[in-house]
Amino acid sequence: MIYGYATEGATEAFAQQHHPLSVGNLGTTGLTVSQAGFGCYRVSTGVNHHKTALQKALGEGINLIDTSSNYADGGSESLVGKVLEDLIASGKLSREKTVVVSKVGYLQGHNYELSRERKQEGRPFPELVEYSEGLEHCIHPEFLMDQLNRSLERLKLQTLDFYLLHNPEYYLEWAQKNGHAQEAARTEYYRRIRKAFEYLEEEVVRGRIRYYGISSNTFPAAADQPDFTCLATVWDIAESLAASHHFRLVQLPLNLMEAGAVLEKNQPGGDSVLEFAQHKGLGVLVNRPLNAFYNNQLIRLAQASTSVRQSKDEIVRKIQFLTKSEKSLWMKFLPTINIPPGLRARIKEQIAVGDILKHHWLNFGSYENWRQIKAGNLQPRIEGVMDFLEPYGSQNEDISNWVTSHRARIEEAFDAVASIYAEKAARRVDRIRRVMAAADPNWAAEGTLSQKAVRAVRSTPGVSCVLVGMRREEYVADVLAELRRPVKRGGHLESWQTLAAELANTAL
Repeated sequence: MIYGYATEGATEAFAQQHHPLSVGNLGTTGLTVSQAGFGCYRVSTGVNHHKTALQKALGEGINLIDTSSNYADGGSESLVGKVLEDLIASGKLSREKTVVVSKVGYLQGHNYELSRERKQEGRPFPELVEYSEGLEHCIHPEFLMDQLNRSLERLKLQTLDFYLLHNPEYYLEWAQKNGHAQEAARTEYYRRIRKAFEYLEEEVVRGRIRYYGISSNTFPAAADQPDFTCLATVWDIAESLAASHHFRLVQLPLNLMEAGAVLEKNQPGGDSVLEFAQHKGLGVLVNRPLNAFYNNQLIRLAQASTSVRQSKDEIVRKIQFLTKSEKSLWMKFLPTINIPPGLRARIKEQIAVGDILKHHWLNFGSYENWRQIKAGNLQPRIEGVMDFLEPYGSQNEDISNWVTSHRARIEEAFDAVASIYAEKAARRVDRIRRVMAAADPNWAAEGTLSQKAVRAVRSTPGVSCVLVGMRREEYVADVLAELRRPVKRGGHLESWQTLAAELANTAL
């Protein structure tokens, strides 16, 4: 168990220790945080480079970690807990210097199975939103308590600094999909949020959380959008509970191509959500600074590979080499390992990435889609097999040599496929750079595209911290380099307006 929580004095001391890394205030909490935080969406326990990346970030000045109970099916929180435990035990970090944020609401993976078990026992979670097969959502106090218990255990924490309702607008989407009247759905939506806030205030009194808030993708949406979450309404709910309420943090998307948080005047008084948050002293975490959804496509705001486009014959040849290597595993090496036939068949199926590439390498659509498929599907399959083979490789030199050779074949095939899509992505990067330069010269000064994208967001008034996925040490280094650059904060409304206008006239 890790005792304590982030404090004003300790976070300020951490900032001074790592000066000149850029920092900001987390609303009126008094906490000082790095202007970029470690986003844990795609990290998990047991992945060594995720662990070393988080260690590097915490060791070099990043002091805000954002995770969730459903990231990696709980594995993300477990990774955070393990890294914090190790660094604190070794004296390299103190709990009081580190701000930990987690979120609650999703029922997927283990939580979804838990929900099924409870239904079978006749005690389902109350007010459960049965959104789709394999995905439910809930913010009822009974579920929140269950999840907070599990999150604190995985994080190894006595006290969580911030606990956020994670995309509660799933209820509004479900209500629309099922034909519920919009006004009645919104009334019920805010009633559920109020009930959740009442419970979270109790957890503050118990000392298990310090503050709470909401992470919603629809805070920046147009006010007439069916799943819009109105921050002013949420604030009024918190104010009605107590003048000294602990609703202190919101999380929302903002990036170069999705500027609703700045430009959409969706609050009752005519403010944007960022302006309203500033007026009320709320801390604001920004997510998805590098992953933009624009014109129904995902655009990655980072440097694309500069590899030269390979010929069709070369790509086919490298995929064939990969397929041949896969075949040698299940034909030559697996028979030497004493494992059940069913397991042998599953390994054969898992390793068969070459066959997927053979049939689909021209159909991934874009560089961003290819990256997602590779990272979210293909690489985990391969690494699962490699992890299984590791102990056998230590006993059998032939298997060990195959693993080394196969990794090279994978890298060659992946690079070849990527070259088809990277060329177009690189041209898009150049166009985005030109648009940024026209919108604001300070945004488009030195640095990589990812650094410039983070700079645009962190320089915007009202933003406390930008959450960046830093799964590898090189990603951490890229963010740290940006945070060491001084940035002028404020007066960027015109820049965002110009950027939106330029993008509307630019083919991406």
